Amino acid sequence: MNPAGPIPFNIITGFLGTGKTTAIRHLLAHRPPSEHWAVLVNEFGEIGIDGALLKASGVSVKEIPGGCMCCTNGLPVQIALNFLLARKPDRLIIEPSGLGHPDEILTLLSGPYYRDLTEARATLTLIDPRKLADERYTTHALFVRQAQVADRVIATKTDQCEAEDLLRFRHWAQQLPQHPQQGEVSWGAMPLSWLDTPRQVTHRPNQSLSEITPGDALPAPWIDFALPTSPATDILRKTRQGEGFFSCGWRIPTHIQFDLTAVLAWVYALDAVRVKGVFLTPQGACAVNAEGHAIQSFSLPEAADTRVEIVHTQALDWMALEEGLLACRASASPLSL
Repeated sequence: MNPAGPIPFNIITGFLGTGKTTAIRHLLAHRPPSEHWAVLVNEFGEIGIDGALLKASGVSVKEIPGGCMCCTNGLPVQIALNFLLARKPDRLIIEPSGLGHPDEILTLLSGPYYRDLTEARATLTLIDPRKLADERYTTHALFVRQAQVADRVIATKTDQCEAEDLLRFRHWAQQLPQHPQQGEVSWGAMPLSWLDTPRQVTHRPNQSLSEITPGDALPAPWIDFALPTSPATDILRKTRQGEGFFSCGWRIPTHIQFDLTAVLAWVYALDAVRVKGVFLTPQGACAVNAEGHAIQSFSLPEAADTRVEIVHTQALDWMALEEGLLACRASASPLSL
């Protein structure tokens, strides 16, 4: 427990599919045993998957589904921050959405209310080196901004990279104007020391969020009162679009369990930009993480329910995909209570 003084925080950012959650899980698993850490996580989709994955690490977690940490979401961010900071963690890790950049949260934390409560440490930007050959990524405004605020840029998934991918990453990183330090990892295995990389970028608040105090009136966040897709199954489906991407997420009650082999085949057939899920199966809870045809799965100690999120560059036939998902349920699992 942090007894006094400002609470150090790190922002771990990166575009979709760079392995941010995997890297944070690794850091949490290797944190000093005597330290209590907290995590604030934001996702593009509306259902919320990463929070369920990180809670298994035994830390305080607050999740803000639904896009970037911008002024329209100012009140939820402020409430979540206050909740976590009140617990006096030894370190706060912040994971913005892969379709967001860290400027808004840096602006908020450097404003008059939070700047004496927190201390900015390194911003780490994760990069999949294979994407640097694709101009759809390298010219995307969010990708560029995530790179420009980095104190350290980190090549992830190096076990899946060719030598030319890593050479391209090193050359690209050397051209960044702030000259960040570099790192290369596989399976998200970042050393803890990188969290205290010397800061290369000094954030200068220039947005209205810097003037926010807890008593200020903020724009009310837009609330999606999405109804269950079927009263019989009590399944919640929510969709979202922005920054050229589309998402659909499902929250499925506990009485429906899934066959993991069938789920993995369903995910593989999607070939989506991103698929994340936490599934209840007869063998226990498990996580599924996919980017295109590259799929990982691992067991979890527990999960409150089944949650699935798909992100793609176009709107898909979400109802048809839901039918395919439900066809993956375990043979003894009913669709209704």
